[in-house]
Amino acid sequence: MATLLQAKGFIVAEFDLVILGGGSGGYACALRGAQLGLSVALIEVDKLGGTCLHRGCIPTKALLHAGEIADGARDASHFGVNAQFLSMDMPAVNAYKDGVVSKLYKGLQGLIKSRNITYVQGHGRLVAKNTVEANGEKYVGKNVVLATGSYARSLPGLEIDGTKIMTSDHALTMDYVPASVIVLGGGVIGCEFASVWKSFGSEVRIIEALPHLVALEDESSSKQLERAFRKRKINFELGVRFSSATVTESGVSVKLEDGKEFSADLLLVAVGRGPVSANLGYEEQGIAMDRGYITVDNKCRTNVPGIWAVGDLIPTLQLAHVGFGEGILVAEEIAGLNPKPINYDGVPRITYSEPEVASVGLTTAQAKSRGYDVVELTYDLAGNGKAQILGTAGSVKLVSEKNGPVLGIHMVGARVGELLAEAQLIFNWEANADDVAPLIHAHPTLSEAMGEAHMALAGKPLHAHG
Repeated sequence: MATLLQAKGFIVAEFDLVILGGGSGGYACALRGAQLGLSVALIEVDKLGGTCLHRGCIPTKALLHAGEIADGARDASHFGVNAQFLSMDMPAVNAYKDGVVSKLYKGLQGLIKSRNITYVQGHGRLVAKNTVEANGEKYVGKNVVLATGSYARSLPGLEIDGTKIMTSDHALTMDYVPASVIVLGGGVIGCEFASVWKSFGSEVRIIEALPHLVALEDESSSKQLERAFRKRKINFELGVRFSSATVTESGVSVKLEDGKEFSADLLLVAVGRGPVSANLGYEEQGIAMDRGYITVDNKCRTNVPGIWAVGDLIPTLQLAHVGFGEGILVAEEIAGLNPKPINYDGVPRITYSEPEVASVGLTTAQAKSRGYDVVELTYDLAGNGKAQILGTAGSVKLVSEKNGPVLGIHMVGARVGELLAEAQLIFNWEANADDVAPLIHAHPTLSEAMGEAHMALAGKPLHAHG
């Protein structure tokens, strides 16, 4: 339990662990810390669950599923089903989306309450190396964890109005389907929203300054996604930078540096997310920072003893499950369990577009840059029975060290994100193809593609040409 102290007119509550930010990293740290017997205070200015639950992972995937249903209705005749797609009922879509979020939110609130965590809703600020102030009260921690998350970035001179020029935050609450959309940014967020809107019936164009969509993925995966998007008639401009945007009576006009101009009903700005770190007292307490991010060691410790940072606030992968992992790591380190540092190469990554792009481990380029003698194997989903049933194209690509372990697994296709559970075990346990090849995968499943790829890499292909 927390200890109450009196100091200079303030009621001061002292805890083993004070956490500023109740998103994925913050609440995971709170839950694990309480589980390990630590007294915990969790302070959040908005809603418990943060961006992921309320403005990110969960609501966007609900929209993507609604889009999948819409596409299924359009394509029903292909499967011998007499159905037709009429229109999207966006108030009903939003009610479904919000219902999913609400159930998870209530469940999370119940979890926090059941662990006897002191939850404080209010704007917190670090006022001393061991103290967060919120709602006029001070919360002193033997350890302080900063987990204030991220916000949707824009570009210099590009003013977000939330109506015609918007971020993903605004796009999640729209009550209509735009006839046309320009998406500025071809990363995960941009490609997911482009996929949603195309499924809903919009004309979509992506503008990406880098040479490929989802450019952090293996180049082969990016090229497959680009082919799939062309087939879906999602347009994109690659390797060209944005110049300017002008709001017009009918929508938005966007100009690129190569002189091309495009018009649409609205512009979605999806150029990444930046850390929420300004005006929270971090610099005043001497915490080392780089471009707004807090720098940490491999156990998420800052340069100030007793202060830790997790999630989107630090320059690691901006993924909710990374926040979970970092929060748990910090709680266990504070409790004396000495957990292993996170191997960020071994973190699974998914773009939930149609088709999905999923990966774990190193890309071919990364493996070669680290000096590995690389062997590659690509198994085409054309040979997979379940993929044919689903009507999806794609592949499973293995990047391996010659006569050594699998270094990376890269997949494209409908529902391939579900294959990452096995893929991350293969990578993180440093399995060789020979270790995986004898494992029997259920038939017909997409997971067979994982087995078939490793069988082929081990020199004994079954449903693949060797």
